[in-house]
Amino acid sequence: NAYHCKTATYNLFSKPQLSIAFLMLLSAFAPAGEGGLVPYAADWRDNPAGPANMSFLLHAPAGKDGPITIRNGRMVTPDGRRFRIWGVNVTGAACFPSKEDAPIVADHLARHAVNCVRFHFLDSAWSGSLFPRGTDSTRTLDPAQLDRFDFFVSELKKRGIYTNINLNVGRNFRKADGVADYDKIGMAKVVNYFDERIQFLHREYAQQLLTHTNPYTGRPYTNEPAVCIVELVNENAITEAWFSDRLLGKHTGKSAGTWQDITPHYEAQLTRKYNDWLKATLSDADLRQLHTITNTRPGDLIPRLTSKQFATAPAKRFQIEASFYVHLEDAYFQMMYRHLKSLNVQALVVGTSDHNHYRSGYALLSSVSKLDVVDGHVYWQHPDYIIDPQTGKQSFRIPNTPMVNDPSNSTVVQLSRSAVLGKPYTVSETNHPFPNQYACEGIPILAAYAALHDWDGLFFYTFEHADPADWTRRTTGHFDIRPDPVKMTNLAACAPLFLRDDVAPAKQTITRSYSAEQVLEAIRAPSSQRPYFTPGFNPALALTHAARIESFDKPTGPFPELEQINGLVVSDTKELTWLCPPQHKGLVTIDTERTQALIGFVKDNPQNQLANMAAAVENDFCSIVLTSLDAKPIAMSERLLLAATARAQTTGMKYNADKTSLEDWGRPPMQIESVTGKITLQNLAPARSVSITPLDPNGKPLTEPDRAVQTDDKYALSIGAATSWYLINVER
Repeated sequence: NAYHCKTATYNLFSKPQLSIAFLMLLSAFAPAGEGGLVPYAADWRDNPAGPANMSFLLHAPAGKDGPITIRNGRMVTPDGRRFRIWGVNVTGAACFPSKEDAPIVADHLARHAVNCVRFHFLDSAWSGSLFPRGTDSTRTLDPAQLDRFDFFVSELKKRGIYTNINLNVGRNFRKADGVADYDKIGMAKVVNYFDERIQFLHREYAQQLLTHTNPYTGRPYTNEPAVCIVELVNENAITEAWFSDRLLGKHTGKSAGTWQDITPHYEAQLTRKYNDWLKATLSDADLRQLHTITNTRPGDLIPRLTSKQFATAPAKRFQIEASFYVHLEDAYFQMMYRHLKSLNVQALVVGTSDHNHYRSGYALLSSVSKLDVVDGHVYWQHPDYIIDPQTGKQSFRIPNTPMVNDPSNSTVVQLSRSAVLGKPYTVSETNHPFPNQYACEGIPILAAYAALHDWDGLFFYTFEHADPADWTRRTTGHFDIRPDPVKMTNLAACAPLFLRDDVAPAKQTITRSYSAEQVLEAIRAPSSQRPYFTPGFNPALALTHAARIESFDKPTGPFPELEQINGLVVSDTKELTWLCPPQHKGLVTIDTERTQALIGFVKDNPQNQLANMAAAVENDFCSIVLTSLDAKPIAMSERLLLAATARAQTTGMKYNADKTSLEDWGRPPMQIESVTGKITLQNLAPARSVSITPLDPNGKPLTEPDRAVQTDDKYALSIGAATSWYLINVER
C-alpha cells in the first residue's frame, strides 16, 4: 500500500536556486544520454501564466456559492452545475507547507488543473502530523501544525481548489490515550469497529479538527464550503481483515506494520462481542444449531472461523459470522456519520474505500454505500515488498508490463466494480507506481474511461510525501508524482477531457444486483473470479458501457455479451477503443471533438489515425494527447496542447535483469524519453498556417515556433525535442 513508501532526500547544490537553474539548462540543451533519455526537471516554484497553465479550468474561490451537494446521484455545485474532482493526495509532511511555500504549492497545483486536494495522513506517526511530538497523548492538536494546515487550506481555496479531509489514517495511540495494547496495534486498523474506547477517540478527534475555526477563512471546517469531502477511515475493513487472517489474536510484540494481526486482548473482546451478538440476534433454535455445527456446548463461546476453514464451513455458519462483521462495519459508519452530522458537517462523507480487488468488496460496499459517496482505490501493479534473505534489506518487485495489453485487469475495470447506482463515485487513490516503464498510459486512460463511466472524481496518489522544503527534482519513491515530468504533464494535459466533459458518458449502464446471500458468499469466492466476482459478467463490458451496482437485496443477472471485433473493444459512444490483438500490442484511442489521443503501442499501429490527428512515431510505446485550449473543437481551435510522453526515470537508474526491480534508484535530474516522429493534423477548418512550439518542463517556450509542412489539407508537425509537450498555434 501507498504508505509503505520510503522517501529519501537528495541535493545537488546547497543553494536551491542554483540547482534549479542548472537543471533547467540541462533540460533545454543536453543531448540524449543513456537509452535515448534526456534531462528534464521541472521547478515547482516557477508557475508561469503560459500556454500550459491549466488553471483556467478552475472556479475560484472554491465553494464561492456554497457547499458541494448531490443531485441525481452526482456531485453538483449549489447552482446545479456538475462538479467533478481532478485531484491529488498530499501525504504526511506535505500537508503542512510553510507559509512561504503554501501559496507556491497552491499555484503549482492550480497550474496543473488540480481542483481538490485529499489530505492524507494528517495523523501520521512517521512524518508531519497534527499530533504534537514528544508527548504521551494524541488527544490534543499541535497548534503550529494546525496553523500551517489552516493556511494551506485557505491558499488552496483562493485558487479554486477544494479540500478532502481524511480523519483516521495512521494514528498510533500513546500511553495516556487509555487504549489497550497501544504500543502493539500500530495504526489500529479494524479494532475501531468494535472497541468502544477507540470509537470514542475517533469521535473526539473528528470534533476537535472539524469544529476548529480556520482563522484564514473565518469558518469552522464543519461550515467550510471549500471542504467537499470528509473520509472516516482509510483502507480499513473488518471483512477484509477476516479473510486475510488478521483477526486471529496472535500478535504479541511491537507494531509490525500496516497489515498486522490483532492482539490477544482484542481477539478475546471480538469473540465475546460475536457471542453476545449471536444471543441477541439468533433464535434459540438457530443458536442451538450453531453450537451443534461448531461442536460446542450451550453456554460455551462459539469460535470464529479462520480463512483456512472457509471452504468447508457450512453455509449457515459462514453467513452468520459474515453478517456479524457486516453489522460491525455498518454500525461504525452509521455512528460516525451521525456524529459528523450532529456537528453540522456540511461536507459529503465517505466511509472507506473498496481497495482489495483480489477478493470481493460487496460486503463492505453494502455498508459504505449508505453514506454520501462511494470510493475506490487501485494501483496498476502495486509494488510487492520483500526482504532480501541475503542482505536483510527491503526491496520490491513489480511485473512491469503495460496495462494496454491486459484490459480485463486494467485499473478501469477493477475500479468500475465499486460504483453504486444513485451515488457519486470517486477514486481517491490510483497510480502506476514508479518505476513502471509504461506509466505514461495511466492518467490518460483512466481519465477517459472515468468520464465514460460518469464518475465524480479522481485523486492521484500522491503528489508528495515530504515537506516542500525537502522536495527535490527526482522521484523519491514509488508514488510521488510531483517530480515525475511524464505524470505531471499528463495531469495537466488530461484535465480538460475529464473536467470539460470532452468524453461523453456511456449511452448504457449495465446494472448488477446481489442478494444478501450472494454478498456474504462472495467473501469466500476464489480470487480467480476477480475483480467482479460475478459469474456471467464479462469484466471487459466496463470498457464498452458504464457499470453500476443497483442493489444488495435481490439476485443478479443475466448480462449482455461483450461485442469485440478484430480485437477492438469499442465504447458505446464510439469515442473510445481498446485494441489488444493476439500479439499483445495494445492501444487505446480517444477520438472526441476537443480531445484526441493514442496511448500504448503507437508505432506502426493500424489504429493510429483519428479524426483530426495521426501519428508516425519511432517510439515503440508512448502516449500522445491532443487537446483544445480554447474549448473549441480541434478542427476549429486556434490553440492546442500536445502532450507526447514515454518513459521517465532518474539519472543512472538501473533495473535488475528482468526489469522487475531496481538495483540503483539513480539520482537527479529526472530524465525522459522524447517522443520522436511526425504528428499530422487533418480535417481542420481552413487555416493560413499551423506552427508547433516545444515547451520546457514548466510550460514555457523552449524555442521559436516551427511551421508545419502543408500537403493539401494536412499539416505535418515534427516532434522530437527534449520535451514532453508542445503548443500548437493555428492561424486563420
